[in-house]
Amino acid sequence: MKTILQCAAFLFVTAQFTCALASESDYVVVAPASMKADAAWQAVVDGLAKKHGAPIVTYEKNVAEVREKLAALAPRYVGFVARPSEAGSQYVIDIHRMLRKLNDDPYTDAVWGIITGRTADDALKIVTQTEPLVIRKGAAGTGIPLDKFVEARAYSEGEAGAVQIKTADGKIEKVKGPQDSTKALVDVFNDFKTDLFFTSGHASERNWQIGYSYANGYFVCKKGVLYGMDMQKKLFKIDSPNPKVYLPLGNCLMGHVADEESMALAFMGSGGVRQMCGYVVPTWFGYGGWGIQDYFFVQPGRFSFAESVYLNNQALLNRLEREFPAQAHADIDTLGMEHDRNWFGKTAAQLGITGNVSGKDKDLMGLLYDRDVVAFYGDPKWDARMTPGEAPWTQTLTEKDGTFTFELTATKSAKPGRPPAAMLARRIGKTQIVEGKEFEPVVGAWFVMLPKVTEIEAGKTIRVVFKEAK
Repeated sequence: MKTILQCAAFLFVTAQFTCALASESDYVVVAPASMKADAAWQAVVDGLAKKHGAPIVTYEKNVAEVREKLAALAPRYVGFVARPSEAGSQYVIDIHRMLRKLNDDPYTDAVWGIITGRTADDALKIVTQTEPLVIRKGAAGTGIPLDKFVEARAYSEGEAGAVQIKTADGKIEKVKGPQDSTKALVDVFNDFKTDLFFTSGHASERNWQIGYSYANGYFVCKKGVLYGMDMQKKLFKIDSPNPKVYLPLGNCLMGHVADEESMALAFMGSGGVRQMCGYVVPTWFGYGGWGIQDYFFVQPGRFSFAESVYLNNQALLNRLEREFPAQAHADIDTLGMEHDRNWFGKTAAQLGITGNVSGKDKDLMGLLYDRDVVAFYGDPKWDARMTPGEAPWTQTLTEKDGTFTFELTATKSAKPGRPPAAMLARRIGKTQIVEGKEFEPVVGAWFVMLPKVTEIEAGKTIRVVFKEAK
């Protein structure tokens, strides 16, 4: 039988624990409990926690087990540490779905990233990266907005030998290169030392096909090392330790860590990638990937890479809420599409869609498909962003006495591809719109977004005022 003092001590400790959980934390590290028995990987967990002064939350079998603890801690950032065997497609889906359930709104309640690598040493490189990255150099296997970079090289996936180059003096020119651009693309890693790499076209967990509509080489991987393999099957090793980000926005499966021999791990290994996003499934609708450009490139320097990925997903969630409220929270079998020929028919039936899947029905199915399948790898708090440049509008977000003012002024007429948005400096709860209701502003725990602003006239100012509800 417990004594009164024992009971009191128990209640005191429980109260302390509850209070600790109820306080706001900037960052939380999440890892499987089994990692404690793996010294090399536990060093990754401990290093990340020390880097951010963050608590560590563990789970036994499924990452969703930490939902209640994360809800109580209410972090701005969550770093999920996972070994390759733990970082598969279902893991990514589970994180997306869990992080929408930390409060009672339908949006993602933290900016998150998965810290992994083929080895613990590769993952530790992500953890120990502290200096922010301002992206000056860009390289791509497809078109990119060259004007947003100080220097850039873009190799066409649709026209053999076509290359666009921007030099440091601001000059942009199209030149003729070899049809087999494998070695040239390897060189943008090893010699040009790009800060950013961007790809589209055919890909899998095992390779990236450089040419989309013509014969070219491949990028392949082996034991955490990235290689270019030309049309003669000659291998060129990529050894590029300078920190960079990777955006395979149009690639199938590039974000899927299927096992230790996955492309994502090689990009984060010898490729020097410290942050990347990517689909963990075949891509067809594209909203979850391509829209990231609207926050990252179109508004250069305004958002970090992690914030850009986060905001694009919130825009997707909001579109579901606005256009398909009855089905917005449906969970479809996203992973089934790759293996089941009848996936479209079965999914359409689940959603009450009859006949051909087109128009709004296609949008619904595509948005649900994309919602939970874009992974983000890297420390989400690490700041990698474009060199600041001109955007179609200027914007400010200020707070005074609990009242927030979000103002946009168009520098030129623009049609935003994704809703204008801003990241909040602190977490807020339910809000009351004071001014600008006609724009139907959406306020999440960490962001404000204006989904009704689809066109801005040059010189026009849009103003939204909101405050926390009592």
